[in-house]
Amino acid sequence: MPYSDFTLKKVKEQLHLKLVENQDLFSVITEIGISDYLSTTLKYNVPLALAVGTEKFRSELIIANILLEVRRVLKDEISLFSGVNLDIDKQKDLNGFCDFVISKSPEQYYLNAPIIAVVEAKNEYIAGGLGQCIAEMFASHLFNEKEGISLRIYGAVTTGNTWKFLKYEAGVAYIDVPEYHIANAGKILGILVSMVNQEA
Repeated sequence: MPYSDFTLKKVKEQLHLKLVENQDLFSVITEIGISDYLSTTLKYNVPLALAVGTEKFRSELIIANILLEVRRVLKDEISLFSGVNLDIDKQKDLNGFCDFVISKSPEQYYLNAPIIAVVEAKNEYIAGGLGQCIAEMFASHLFNEKEGISLRIYGAVTTGNTWKFLKYEAGVAYIDVPEYHIANAGKILGILVSMVNQEA
């Protein structure tokens, strides 16, 4: 079963994770000023991506550019992967592709621990991607654990236009209450940077 088959119910039943949905996790994080390049890029790309409306176009025109800005802010000390295969445990159905993975390792030629965050792109329906994102976060935790690394894992489910953030720690998946809009790209950037720095 690929990650995309996971719902919130399956995450609880098959992975035995606890879900917490009533906490405001990231609103206190300070936004970061975005570069002129990202501002110009989003001003041009967002209307086009939303008009075309496909997940692939939103990923390429919006999400990838936000993640590249995170990498720029962090002075290229992270690696980014798109469409990477994360086969961790086929018996637990933890296999398949992740839309985006952020690793704290600067090595870009292969996925290396520690994985810090996964970002799952969705066409319109954020809630429908939460189970999938949590399964990917749990798999990322297992990936790190095999390398002797224990960190909080973060996630995001996004339409490109709207972002919903998550956190996984010690068998508990936390789903942030608010959603963030691309019009406040500085806030989204601040949250993503704080995730990589393990400050969120």
